[in-house]
Amino acid sequence: MQGIAGMGVDQALVMLRFTPRPGARIVTKVLESAVANAENNFDLGRDSLHVAQAYAGDARTLKRFKPRARGRVGQIRRRTSHITVIVSDNGG
Repeated sequence: MQGIAGMGVDQALVMLRFTPRPGARIVTKVLESAVANAENNFDLGRDSLHVAQAYAGDARTLKRFKPRARGRVGQIRRRTSHITVIVSDNGG
């Protein structure tokens, strides 16, 4: 995700669509949502938008337990994250 910071919105979407990683699809949705919010809420044109920041931060970790041999238990951590994409217009 760090690779799309500083790119134009259309260029970042093209790069994400051709990235073979599973997380790229989720980041694409987040970026499209950020662009739609900028267009509808702040009346900004899509052509003037670029990705100012893009990062993933830690979120809640769900702790689950799985039975193991000899009456013991193994802990499984299901990790989640918060994805943040900030778009800005070129004018500042």
